[in-house]
Amino acid sequence: MFEFDHLAVSCETLEGGVAALEATLGVPLGTGGQHPHFGTHNRLLSLGGTEYLEVIAIDPSAPPPGRPRWFDLDSFSGRPRLTNWILRCADMTTAQEALGAGIGVPIALSRGAYRWQMAVPEDGRLPFDNCQPAVIQWESDHPAPMLEDNGCRLAELVISHPDAESLRDRLQLADPRFRFETGPTGIHAVIDTPKGARRLD
Repeated sequence: MFEFDHLAVSCETLEGGVAALEATLGVPLGTGGQHPHFGTHNRLLSLGGTEYLEVIAIDPSAPPPGRPRWFDLDSFSGRPRLTNWILRCADMTTAQEALGAGIGVPIALSRGAYRWQMAVPEDGRLPFDNCQPAVIQWESDHPAPMLEDNGCRLAELVISHPDAESLRDRLQLADPRFRFETGPTGIHAVIDTPKGARRLD
């Protein structure tokens, strides 16, 4: 039902997040854009195929959205860090039935030529203390193939939570790159780059 789509690295400023990620991974990030509905903007990095990483922050030039921003960005502070992971589905209604109302209400969104639905909770925060993935349904071409491929790939994503087994059982993911651990809340990823494996947390 679900496939990995992308990772989200949150930051206080987009410029600071891009600089931090480029220093960590050793490759330049690609272009991105603005999300008027949530007052955010981003830059993207291909992870191969239809997978990517986004660095996302509140857009200081955008008006307040009048609702909590996605990925709980209104509460974000500190260094740039990996905060969310996103799975894609073919049918949002089926995804909601599988994961429950906590994933949020589907919102129709767009950025340039791209169109998609994203399920976003009313308070911007996902279940399992924000460790449950967000769910996206693309209704246009996927952005990842349009990005320059710098040879980065997701090698592993570790989701740690006191109730990690319940989250694992709820998602039923077959992808061997995902590992669920019972422990303190948090997520981290290992990215294979041309300069070796790099950890994001």
